Amino acid sequence: MRLWFLEWWQLVHLGAVILVLALSPSSYSPGSRLLLGRHLYLNTAPILPGFSVLCALMTVVLTRIVLVTALSYGLSQYALQVVIRVLVLELIPLSAALFVALRCTIPDGAELMAMQASGELDELRRRGVDPLRFEVLPRVVAGLFSGVTLAALSCVVALVVAYVAAYGFALSGLVAYTRLFGQVFSPAVTLIFVLKTLFFCMAVSLIPMASALYGVNGRQGSSIRTSAEMRGLVRMFAVILLIEVASLVGNYY
Repeated sequence: MRLWFLEWWQLVHLGAVILVLALSPSSYSPGSRLLLGRHLYLNTAPILPGFSVLCALMTVVLTRIVLVTALSYGLSQYALQVVIRVLVLELIPLSAALFVALRCTIPDGAELMAMQASGELDELRRRGVDPLRFEVLPRVVAGLFSGVTLAALSCVVALVVAYVAAYGFALSGLVAYTRLFGQVFSPAVTLIFVLKTLFFCMAVSLIPMASALYGVNGRQGSSIRTSAEMRGLVRMFAVILLIEVASLVGNYY
């Protein structure tokens, strides 16, 4: 129980430190900006086209299934609303966060853990370089930026593809579709959607870094490092599940 509380406290403390560093102008020196820009590009540009195509294909399949099913039950007027609620509100933020975690932040955490185990971070401290500012902060900010970018662009792609799948390339259904979108995205739902996306991205960006920094040191073996990685993954998925449950309660209760 003590170890459990310690790990969560370390996560909260690291998040607070990263927030302070992110808001500090001294964190954005010319060298730091170059390093941050490199991480932003590497964590976003290579995965953005593939995830957008995957989102478009998922939207086409889901929209077609919902439209055919709703038509068979005489509920076609609710089909697009179901698509928007299920796809845009629920699936895309979760999928974007998990995609970023698997492709970017978990490998970044493994790289940071290797640096921690080899003593490279300690060497940076001895040279007067803050590892949190120059190694952890760019990775966390890049993961957060990548998740938000993927979620935002994929929502636009999903809405466009859903419209084309339902109405074709004609503009006759644009007014009805816009009205339907406004009915789904009320102010409360929009706020919950934005907060959920941000919290998802924060979770997948911060937790792997906390596991890398505090879950292993240079004297530990590979089995203990693997155990630390597994605890970090369990903690990340638990946080994601809690955020999703809280968003569902806010949206539907």
